[in-house]
Amino acid sequence: MSTPAPAGPRPAIPVARHGGRIARAQAGVRARGLDALLVGVGPDLVYLAGYAAMTLERLTMLVVPAEGPVTLVAPRLEAAPARACPAVATGSAAVATWEETDDPVALVRHLVPEPAGRLAVSDRLWALHVLRLQAALPAAVFEPASLVLRDLRVVKDPDEVALLRLAAHAADRVIHEVAHGRLIGRTEADVAREVRDRLVAEGHDSAEFAIVASGPNSASPHHAASDRVIRAGEPIVLDIGGPLGGYGSDITRTVWVTGGDATCGPDDEYLRLYSVLRAAQAEATHAVRPGVPCERIDLVARELIGAAGHGAHFIHRTGHGIGLEGHEDPYLVAGNGEALEPGMAFSVEPGIYLEGRYGARIEDIVVCGEDGPIVLNEAPRDLLVVTG
Repeated sequence: MSTPAPAGPRPAIPVARHGGRIARAQAGVRARGLDALLVGVGPDLVYLAGYAAMTLERLTMLVVPAEGPVTLVAPRLEAAPARACPAVATGSAAVATWEETDDPVALVRHLVPEPAGRLAVSDRLWALHVLRLQAALPAAVFEPASLVLRDLRVVKDPDEVALLRLAAHAADRVIHEVAHGRLIGRTEADVAREVRDRLVAEGHDSAEFAIVASGPNSASPHHAASDRVIRAGEPIVLDIGGPLGGYGSDITRTVWVTGGDATCGPDDEYLRLYSVLRAAQAEATHAVRPGVPCERIDLVARELIGAAGHGAHFIHRTGHGIGLEGHEDPYLVAGNGEALEPGMAFSVEPGIYLEGRYGARIEDIVVCGEDGPIVLNEAPRDLLVVTG
């Protein structure tokens, strides 16, 4: 099993790191001919400023001009946490607060260089804020902040990988405990509640998802845990995860519950299906190395599954990037010819789903290393047949 939970404070991104990130972002603004980068609440703000601000209708925004000082605009009632965030605490950004009756967009407008021709805004900024910014800056062309931030965030540094590994090991332990506990006679929703409680107990900031898909529901990749009662003689797909220190876990394992009855084990068809899936996941992982196109990893898994007659039953991409967001670049999918680079982190998670009957999925988080794959999850990948 995975490494035990460490004692003491968990690893964290060094406070000083945020100043360097802001400097690189500002250089990216200049290199792309932008006038400013406008970063709202969300993972981009956490990445640059280390500030996990509240997601509200009140505007919080980091203004990064092509030249000059960087400013964090925040409502006055949130001045204390804004001033305590790493970017401000280290002098990489100043704070400008606004009162409840002020117009925060006007404050942002005055911080943007004149004339404002091209502005990049957070990809996930609320439409409410984007529309107000557009009305206040009608001559500006608005573009996605990923033009600048995508290349910065897609390659993880060693501290980010350490947090991803810590999250992965914690999720490994949760999978082990849940899979070896009582399952038969419980509802999927009840097991999902246990998963969430265990993730938090293992150090996660929160439990973002807990897919518990039993019997025919295992053929639905994004099944929402329901009141269906788990029975002997069926598979359960467990797909769980959430952030730990801001960086996500995401693991999927498939178990088969027998109730202690030898006649309730997996049938031959399921064993063949799972054997193909296991080989596809292993080969796709083995194919990870610098310079390999993202779509190649998807193709490796898809060719093996297709050759076994299950091509039509593999209905999603092979993987997605992970970091401050559960799904981010790079995506392992046909049509994405981007070459893998050392430090890119992503899931490798092929699945086979026979609608109305059953399905299976195996998922690990993998980092592209200098010489090949670095697999962060350690939980066994073979079909786990348990009494339940």
